[in-house]
Amino acid sequence: MTAPNRNTLWARAIADELAAAGVHAVCVCPGSRSTPLTVAVDAHDDLTVYSHLDERSAAFFALGRGKRTGAPTAVLTTSGTATANLHPAVMEAAQARIPLVVLTADRPPELRGSGANQTVDQEQLYGSAVRYYEDLPEPEVTARKLRSLRTSVCRAVGHTTGPKPGPVHLNVPFRKPLEPVSVPGDVPPSFDDDHPLAAAGRDGDTPFVSVHDGTTEPAGETAAALAAAATTAARPLVVAGPADGGAGITPDAAAALADATGAPIFADPLSGLRFGPHVGDAPVVGGYDGFLAADVPHPEFVLRFGASPTSKPLRKWLAASDARQVVVDPAGGWREAEFTATDVVAADPAATARAIAARADGTRSAWTDAVLDLEARYWAAVDDFQPAATLEGEIAATVAAGAPDPATVFVSNSMPIRDFDRFAAPRGADLAVLGNRGASGIDGVISSALGAGSATADPVVGLVGDLAYFHDSNGLLALERCGVDATIVLVNNDGGSIFHMLPIEQFDPPFTGQFKTPHGLDFAPTADTYALSFARTDTVGEFRAAYRAALGDAGTHVIEVSTDAEASHRERERLADRVTGLSV
Repeated sequence: MTAPNRNTLWARAIADELAAAGVHAVCVCPGSRSTPLTVAVDAHDDLTVYSHLDERSAAFFALGRGKRTGAPTAVLTTSGTATANLHPAVMEAAQARIPLVVLTADRPPELRGSGANQTVDQEQLYGSAVRYYEDLPEPEVTARKLRSLRTSVCRAVGHTTGPKPGPVHLNVPFRKPLEPVSVPGDVPPSFDDDHPLAAAGRDGDTPFVSVHDGTTEPAGETAAALAAAATTAARPLVVAGPADGGAGITPDAAAALADATGAPIFADPLSGLRFGPHVGDAPVVGGYDGFLAADVPHPEFVLRFGASPTSKPLRKWLAASDARQVVVDPAGGWREAEFTATDVVAADPAATARAIAARADGTRSAWTDAVLDLEARYWAAVDDFQPAATLEGEIAATVAAGAPDPATVFVSNSMPIRDFDRFAAPRGADLAVLGNRGASGIDGVISSALGAGSATADPVVGLVGDLAYFHDSNGLLALERCGVDATIVLVNNDGGSIFHMLPIEQFDPPFTGQFKTPHGLDFAPTADTYALSFARTDTVGEFRAAYRAALGDAGTHVIEVSTDAEASHRERERLADRVTGLSV
């Protein structure tokens, strides 16, 4: 059926190509200038629309879906400041290599720089953060322009994946009328029949332009040389950092690599390797953040996959080593901020691991056995430790150990991810553990968690701090509006707990007023505001009982655990002192 006006025709073509190119969901925010696109995606049978009132939350929700699925989700806004509210999520998507399509409606070009209402400079708004940008032409009913439009959309979606996934930005200007009202003479009645390719695109669900990603494998001589280095080293090591954006190594490939080289695997909680059925067979190590304070010999050869590890002790330990360190990155990027890596292999991580494994003939080294023994003794020491005050790491440990199998677990930045790294022991359960470690902000964490949850039927667990909960409380609107349930663990230590880890703690003032910034907020009223269940606990025992009950109940539950930030830090230090006595 011929569109009633050019804007409707234009927007339908965009929606068609988004769906055909692999976008299955669109996060839509209310606004007038984006009306043609909103109407088009809402009416499209192959697009699921998630309605959001807050643009920042919408963008992080889309980001969370991308993290969980590896496929792009789109976010759509009107013009003006709405577009700027997407920027934090765009930055995270860029740094963490997460596919994301940003669609910003805009005023007609002649209004730019005119002082017209709600008109700002949206061109190249996100700068170098996006993999692809295009300021689309104004809607025009010509076959060539529509073919160009369809091509642009497909190209943009294609840039969200590949060796270096990330966000893309399409700026879409419209002039009135924005609604699907009939404009006589705007779209000729015969246009569909005269130009079927432009009007309707390819047949079926085929995108106008198909973008095909390939897998890059290392050269045979490179794989052979690395295999020889790994098997001849007395202390080989595999380090798996955060795997956001597909830069990590798959469990089967990691297991094959460890078996062939005899190396242990230091698995970041966000690597996709610390949890899963492979844990029982592969030499997966998770306690390094704690036990590297002990007398642990440095490795002689290191194969690194994924982003820079969450663990600062691990990063510093590797930096202090004179070992050859090989960073495997599909985009050939530099993701090693200590600048001690010696080699970069620009190839697919799983393909590289398999290529090395196929050429290696090592056996498990004495070093690996010693590390695994240290790992066992570390977790025994953690289990035996009796804190004098609530140790926040126990909360993280309980979240990991008690999460359903399978489940999606989203961990906030600041102290939660650090505690999760140090206290969450490897487990055979199928846990997809995610976090926003690209730019490492605390904004949008709840929205990201709920976005990830929307992409799967698995239970969703979120571990957040009080400032992150406060910062993204608007994200809780998605519970009802987007049909997502979750169990959210809220560690409330009344302010910026992480600053207790820094030397500024010794300077008060200004420490309390300007860094820790206690807020004294009562989060219980969010239960009524967002129609969720809220429980407040004061001890680890109370939390464990509430956590089990929440996981066994329907709906969304927020479990607050009240802690003393300084006391908890002192307990971390006491435990660290005990662990220092361990040795290989």
